[in-house]
Amino acid sequence: MAFSTRLASSLRPNPAAVHRAAPRQRRGLSTPQGSEPSFNLGGIFPPLATPFSPTQEEVDCAQLEENLRRYASIPFRGLVALGSNGEYPYLASHERVELVSCVRRALPRDRLLLAGSGCESTQATIKMTVSMAEAGADMALVVTPCYYRGAMTTAALVHHYTEVADASPIPVVLYSVPANTGLDLPMEAVITLAQHPNIIGIKDSGGDIARMGLMVHKTRQEDFQVLAGSASFLLASYAVGASGGVCALANVLGDPLCQLDHLCRKGRWQEARDLQHRLIEPNMAVTRRFGIPGLKKAMELFGYYGGPCRAPLAPLSPAQVEELRGTFSANGWL
Repeated sequence: MAFSTRLASSLRPNPAAVHRAAPRQRRGLSTPQGSEPSFNLGGIFPPLATPFSPTQEEVDCAQLEENLRRYASIPFRGLVALGSNGEYPYLASHERVELVSCVRRALPRDRLLLAGSGCESTQATIKMTVSMAEAGADMALVVTPCYYRGAMTTAALVHHYTEVADASPIPVVLYSVPANTGLDLPMEAVITLAQHPNIIGIKDSGGDIARMGLMVHKTRQEDFQVLAGSASFLLASYAVGASGGVCALANVLGDPLCQLDHLCRKGRWQEARDLQHRLIEPNMAVTRRFGIPGLKKAMELFGYYGGPCRAPLAPLSPAQVEELRGTFSANGWL
């Protein structure tokens, strides 16, 4: 059935009830005392894979809802729709909005929904952010514009994000993913933007722990939180004060990642380290090694719907599938 025909209008959740939940205790983390955030991002967020029909022509809302039904039993803080793992550059604008509507309708009301609304121009990003808010997103995840990366100076990026945040009806989370964009959001820009009342955090996928720790330190007086962008460095990110993680691997191993989050918050660092070690190779397999096709195939190995990617992303070869399976087996997950 066509994705658009499955959509129905739905009421937005009460944002006050969702956003202003009391932050969880952060014992064992290097977070300044007495700095409770207005918006609690503490915990694990899977960046959802977008399920397509076998022909890749349509988003398969039914399969998405089935995945979400299974995720409902995992103690995620929330979900991210249309992050890099959601193949958002391959979706039309109306598909992006419809997908967020579908997720919001199926998502428990106590779970946050972050929606990727970044576009290359400021004007288009503002329009998409407003549309995401209308579709039910609680927060907008805004990736750095990068096509003209040589012109993306600190001043240009501060202006871009300030304009978006000024116009956005929902809070904005910055998104730096240099592996995909070739552009790190400069530290100076992050520090400046953290002072904006409608910019509440950043997802940093670069993996530079010193940079993440400095972000936490330099924004400690602001209502601003840092999210790790990968499961491979989640423990290290928590050790320098990150609030949570947006991790591709959570689509596959959601419970173990939530357990790692729990262990870090309790200060049980030896157990956390042992678990972190078993997650690094599987995470690298579904990110750097095999990318989104590997993530979707891994989801299928664990009973979720992965399905095809949109071309030009190609499926794994049989040999690659066996290598992927072996990576999860060698670390005790299969």
